[in-house]
Amino acid sequence: MKAVVALGANLDDPKAAIELAIALLGEATNLIAVSSLHLTRPVGGPPQPDYVNAVCIIDSELPALELLHLLQGVEKSMGRVRTQHWGPRVIDLDLISYGALLSKDKELTLPHSQAHERRFVLEPWAEIDPYAVLPTHGPICEILAQLPPAE
Repeated sequence: MKAVVALGANLDDPKAAIELAIALLGEATNLIAVSSLHLTRPVGGPPQPDYVNAVCIIDSELPALELLHLLQGVEKSMGRVRTQHWGPRVIDLDLISYGALLSKDKELTLPHSQAHERRFVLEPWAEIDPYAVLPTHGPICEILAQLPPAE
């Protein structure tokens, strides 16, 4: 099933972290497309460095929760420690959508609950799949056009 994964990092060497995470995802799944890297300002949280963001599309036969656990395993293997909500991080992997699957499980919400508000997710996603649709929200290009401009 086609999955959309957003990647972000802003500690140590964020570009290298994103590239390593993409390589690890490529070993564990079928990597279909990868966006270019985008430099973005942090949203929420404490003062922190800018982020490097990207989006990739993968194909996986894993159940959605197992795919989430795979993403969390990649984060952990790269040194991710969850200490502060929306705080700086060495790597962040978010499962944005998984086919047309909808989930409100306590561990997994699909589509990602804030993807439709995040330019740093939608812009790189539109770059690699301009006709994509975010389940329950519509075409990502239309959602993106309604967002305020980036600062």
